[in-house]
Amino acid sequence: MTLDEIKQLIEFIKAHDLSEFELEHDGVKVRIKSGSNHHMAAPHLPPSMPVLSPPAAAPAAAPGASAAVAAAEEGGELAIVKSPIVGTFYRAAEPGAKPFVSVGDTVRKGQVLCIIEAMKLMNEIDSEYDGEVTSVYVENGQAVQYGERLFAIRPTT
Repeated sequence: MTLDEIKQLIEFIKAHDLSEFELEHDGVKVRIKSGSNHHMAAPHLPPSMPVLSPPAAAPAAAPGASAAVAAAEEGGELAIVKSPIVGTFYRAAEPGAKPFVSVGDTVRKGQVLCIIEAMKLMNEIDSEYDGEVTSVYVENGQAVQYGERLFAIRPTT
């Protein structure tokens, strides 16, 4: 991967306001994740490939641009997890595998809820809350839009 390709990749991530991005190409694996502690990681690089992490180029989340937002719904205060990107929603890591979470499951902050595939890249969507999954709004394999509701979680205090 050339420096120009990496710069294009960073611009793409910034333009689409992605919270997490992973790419493997020609033996180079790059994973970029933004959140409360922004960081870029490029593990598994060949010895000839330098690790690049220009601070100005790292994707930054805008205030309030969280993938999960608190919303009032019937039955009390629920946290609604929304899609941070456009793509295809998958409940499990592979076809036939057990879903990451189901209605009634207790989840912890940082636990993977689903995967959204965008441009052949698999983006794990993590819970920002500890709590119980009360709804799954999307069917497996369904296309989702930015901001579309994915899950409802009743946060624990």
